[in-house]
Amino acid sequence: MVGRTVAHTVSNFQGNIAASRHRAAAVDCPQKLQRGQSGQERNGPSIVTPPKDIWNVTGAKIYMSCEVLGVPTPVLTWNKILRGQYGVQRLELLPGDRDNLAIQTRGGPEKHEVTGWVLISPLSKEDAGEYECHASNSKGEATASARITVVDALQEIPLAKDGAEL
Repeated sequence: MVGRTVAHTVSNFQGNIAASRHRAAAVDCPQKLQRGQSGQERNGPSIVTPPKDIWNVTGAKIYMSCEVLGVPTPVLTWNKILRGQYGVQRLELLPGDRDNLAIQTRGGPEKHEVTGWVLISPLSKEDAGEYECHASNSKGEATASARITVVDALQEIPLAKDGAEL
């Protein structure tokens, strides 16, 4: 699947208006289904709702969410993608040792579905970057990512890009 961008406006927990762009990432959706011993279809994870790009100001409270589906029920983890010299990347497993970041996951809303959140409060310039939702089970894995952009003032958040409203 090719990624596409959908733009809209969201309000964060503090009531500030922040622009958010949703980029549906290319997702690994296995086409083969296998039946387990109980006759239930077994398949690798797929991203049902990918995380969305977020723009907000320093000091704000923001969250990213991701929903994944698979049989058996996938394990959902969050990583921050760190890019080094020459484009080499590594992953920082979250929450790590960050006191302004919390991770939560829960089952549902549907059977074999998992929803996970990253909550960052207060948001700082060091929190800017790309965040990855990673789902895995015994049949495979899938990932989707989104960017957090941190600015100093609401006026720095673009309200339109290429004629599209955010």
